[in-house]
Amino acid sequence: MMDAHSFNISFLIDQTPKEVFDAVVNVRGWWSQDLEGSSEKLDDEFSYRHGDIHYSKHKLIEVIPNEKIVWLTLDSKLTFVEKQDEWNGTKMIFEISKQDEKTKLEIVHSGLIPEFQCYEGCSKGWTYYLQNSLLPLITKGQGNPDLSKR
Repeated sequence: MMDAHSFNISFLIDQTPKEVFDAVVNVRGWWSQDLEGSSEKLDDEFSYRHGDIHYSKHKLIEVIPNEKIVWLTLDSKLTFVEKQDEWNGTKMIFEISKQDEKTKLEIVHSGLIPEFQCYEGCSKGWTYYLQNSLLPLITKGQGNPDLSKR
């Protein structure tokens, strides 16, 4: 699956594929508590907002329990770049597989490419949320999502 041109990151962890899958679909637990919508089943849609800087709406277009989750970005507005809908039509792909005694989680934001104005900032953002929030959610049961603003 690796798409060398798009943003990608992977982790090798001790938890089971089911534990990894359950954490990935718990987007409130690692990206933002303020998510609108649902992020667990096929055709679920949810939107993420980070102040006035980032808005994106995603649809789950592929869900294979304990193996794969794919989000399609339906709409986006990134106010810090000229082409504010750069994410539209991109896909976030989470692939889970067994590797010896470990579980491998590969994540690709397919379409988030170095030519995008937001690539550097968005890559740093994804790396932060995936390493410092999704990974601890999987391994310790506690992520570091954006906190609710309500």
